[in-house]
Amino acid sequence: MQLKNKKTALEKIHYIFIILVLVLSGIIILIPSKFTRSTAIHSINAKAKVIKVDNDGNHKIGITNTGEQLVTLQILDTKYKKEIKDAVNMFTGKLDLDKVYEEGDIVLAVLSIENDKIYSVSIIDRYRINYEFILLIIFIIALIGYARVTGIKALISFVFTAVLIWKILLPGFLEGYNPIFLSFIIVSILTAVVMFLVAGFTRKGVIAFLGSLSGIVLTAILSVLFGLFFKIPGEIKPFAETLLYSGYQYLDLSNIFIAGIFIANSGAIMDIAMDIAASMDEIKNKKITISRRELIYSGFIIGRSVIGTMTTTLLLAYSGGFSTLLMVLIARGVPLINILNYQYIAGEILHTIVGSFGLVSVAPLTAIIGGLFLVKKRAPGKIHLSTLQNTVQSQEHPQYLYSNRN
Repeated sequence: MQLKNKKTALEKIHYIFIILVLVLSGIIILIPSKFTRSTAIHSINAKAKVIKVDNDGNHKIGITNTGEQLVTLQILDTKYKKEIKDAVNMFTGKLDLDKVYEEGDIVLAVLSIENDKIYSVSIIDRYRINYEFILLIIFIIALIGYARVTGIKALISFVFTAVLIWKILLPGFLEGYNPIFLSFIIVSILTAVVMFLVAGFTRKGVIAFLGSLSGIVLTAILSVLFGLFFKIPGEIKPFAETLLYSGYQYLDLSNIFIAGIFIANSGAIMDIAMDIAASMDEIKNKKITISRRELIYSGFIIGRSVIGTMTTTLLLAYSGGFSTLLMVLIARGVPLINILNYQYIAGEILHTIVGSFGLVSVAPLTAIIGGLFLVKKRAPGKIHLSTLQNTVQSQEHPQYLYSNRN
């Protein structure tokens, strides 16, 4: 009866915690940002359709575009719906930034308003919000349809993570706070929220949290240490130079790069810690007489299988992001030793190896923590309560004793 009351109390605390996370997410979303752009002319976003293009000003040099493209748009929403306006699409000569529009394209446009009339129109890019929304809905349906209540809690943790990164972490970087310290605090908070949302305030949740945190600490230490040895400039990240020219020369991009290493790997670390914690908890529930040593050994065996595939996953994820660079180097016949020393490649090697080491370490650490939490040390000469419960259950249900012996 006492055990049942304790379980009910923990469930109530868990529900309160879920509500608190939702409320906190809403509060964080409402936090005003000092980086919101303000202009003298009022601007609004609108969906528009390209009804005509004029490419006379577009001059091709090789495979790149220079000059400009005149685009005629028909506004599709807002109170300016059906109005026809012209916009200029300027080319920069960079394939990754330039867009060439065609008739029939749906775009996102910014309407500059003055005296309740459209003063000018600029095109942001092709309109993709509807497809992004559809993809998100499919993901939510699949997640909740398969995982049910756990899927809802996972979705809440997903939203909280996105909100914390967008409203706290990235603005904190821009404010000039220490990237490594701030990232570690944010990742620790996210780890606690994700683990206790999914597993509740149970031994499994505590084990997964402590295991994840130990792996993240080790990954952070290795990131800082080998970041100093590798001397990778943070400017290798996309748009880093643009950020500096935007008035943020004071930012320590190298430390932001280092912080990004354990931020990127924290998700995989949490995944492994939860897998091992859940498996060990299930083993303990099925065989309550198992010794601490046996349970820890079982955790080690489970961890070996998990990290065997997870480290390869990291390699594929990071190499996929730099596949075009690797193709360029291979096509030019660059020697392997040269490739490995390029700062772009060295940075990804640092990402992959340090992240993989974090995964390798979190498995045994979680197994040890799980053994300490799930199995209490028995006093010599005394019958442990779990042994007595097992005896009673085996007498009432012989098949239970058979399953435990196996």
